[in-house]
Amino acid sequence: MRRPLIAGNWKMYKTTGETEEYIHRLAALLRTQEEAEVAICPPFTSLQAASRALASCGREILLGAQDVYPEEEGAFTGEISPLMLKDLGVRLVIVGHSERRQILGETDDLVARKVRAVIKHRMTPILCVGETLEEREAGKAEEKVVGQVRADLEGLSPETVADMVIAYEPIWAIGTGKTATPEDAQEMNSLIRREIASLFGAEASARIRILYGGSVKPDNIASLMEMEDIDGALVGGASLDPESFARIVHFQG
Repeated sequence: MRRPLIAGNWKMYKTTGETEEYIHRLAALLRTQEEAEVAICPPFTSLQAASRALASCGREILLGAQDVYPEEEGAFTGEISPLMLKDLGVRLVIVGHSERRQILGETDDLVARKVRAVIKHRMTPILCVGETLEEREAGKAEEKVVGQVRADLEGLSPETVADMVIAYEPIWAIGTGKTATPEDAQEMNSLIRREIASLFGAEASARIRILYGGSVKPDNIASLMEMEDIDGALVGGASLDPESFARIVHFQG
């Protein structure tokens, strides 16, 4: 049985003080034992403050990072290594988010290196895949997503892949207010799971968690979570407010 994961990607929002206040407010809103695993992914500048606050908040909330550089150290100005993230108690790392692919030109080769770096340091990658509106309208959505899955996971073992997380995030639904219908999301998540089965076997396919991301809100989370192959959500804007995020964690509108 796959335990759902609800992860909040804060993107470039919140200072250290706002981060600490948020965590204590969220902890007060969450149930003692959640059905879903809960994670927050603050910006790099807030990770240390978040780590301290999470240690004292009395709730099981995982700390995630929004990106990583695939080297342990070196002359890479402005980058953050997996060793640095691990040192702060980071458990999950978002890799290949469409904003980094689209805005910063990240390639599948770089994304694959990041996936391996995260795994090497015993953290869990949340690998993001998804198509643009133009690709969907041209009938190339499945080709795009399958291609990303194949390139970004190439050479990994079935056991490693089984413990990963993939997030299907249609690029046209991120930050736009548009959301794929639950049926659209299920169709693509099911395709990803079948591709994992083809590449890595039935056990890996059954174990890997596949999330949906793209304008997830309290009013659509319940219908998304009813789908067989949606194992949670990677939440953007709606995760910035602790009350909104708690309702999503509870699958409540």
